[in-house]
Amino acid sequence: MKVLSLFDGISCGQEALTRAGVNVESYLSSEIDKYAIQITQKNYPNTIQLGDIRKVRKMIENNIISDIDLLLGGSPCQGFSFAGKGLAFDDPRSALFFEYVKILKLLQSKNPNLKFLLENVRMKKEYLDAITKMLGVEPHFINSALVSAQNRQRYYWYNWEANDPEDRDVLLKDILERGIVDRDKSYCIDANYWKGTNVEQYLKKKRRQIVFTERRTEEGKQIRKEYRKKYGIDFSPRRSKELVARRDGKMNCLTACYSMKEHTLIDEKLNYRKLTPIECERLQTLPDNYTEGVSNTQRYKMLGNGWTVDVIVHLLRSLKI
Repeated sequence: MKVLSLFDGISCGQEALTRAGVNVESYLSSEIDKYAIQITQKNYPNTIQLGDIRKVRKMIENNIISDIDLLLGGSPCQGFSFAGKGLAFDDPRSALFFEYVKILKLLQSKNPNLKFLLENVRMKKEYLDAITKMLGVEPHFINSALVSAQNRQRYYWYNWEANDPEDRDVLLKDILERGIVDRDKSYCIDANYWKGTNVEQYLKKKRRQIVFTERRTEEGKQIRKEYRKKYGIDFSPRRSKELVARRDGKMNCLTACYSMKEHTLIDEKLNYRKLTPIECERLQTLPDNYTEGVSNTQRYKMLGNGWTVDVIVHLLRSLKI
């Protein structure tokens, strides 16, 4: 197969093809982030980098690129995401989806048997329907929690038959390097995860996964100090004994009450931290240290923008060329 991957990022698509056992003759990548390109070339040095997607269409029109069998892509999602400003196609990043469509139609005119896959976030129905109409295939909704320890809800458009993956029952505690957690699946990691998290944001807004630990580390922060001084919320010493690590790696009764008449039930001896880059790699079902070689900030950004590889592996195993 000859594969063209748009918005390739750290080449999760190439990792998925390898695991799915698909024989790839050449892999062409369109990506502009220098750190993502660095990680791709580290793991797949034979990758052909094409640069900005807006140049790729001209390469196809001029037959510099030809005979593509599979088109992959996860166009920028900030405009569609419920967490964003809802600009949809008016967001210049999400508007790049149209470049994907133009390239898809051009490649289909040259190869009617072309296979393609597009991934994107949960979004309003009007945006979902618009994308579906332009691609000509119905979207498939898959939560990465089926194959990983992360709740990551995504839509996939592809033009071949494939069933949803089976639940592998992977738990968050299974992928931790250390520490304990209060839930079975991580909240979805995003490109802003590098900014860190705090207990209030985690418990109240249900985002930016944290890990609780009894050990003080360079990155570990004390819960007691933060809650007392910043949020005016105290501990319940009488109940703190309930918050001990269990054999399953979880804690009992971790709750927060945002009333001055009540207290959060968090053991004052516990600290908290954000997930490590390796743990985020495991959430995305990538090999440990796949993104090693750049700063942690860049690793978090790239992983938050990436695919859950084993979802793509499952879909590609049904692909027949």
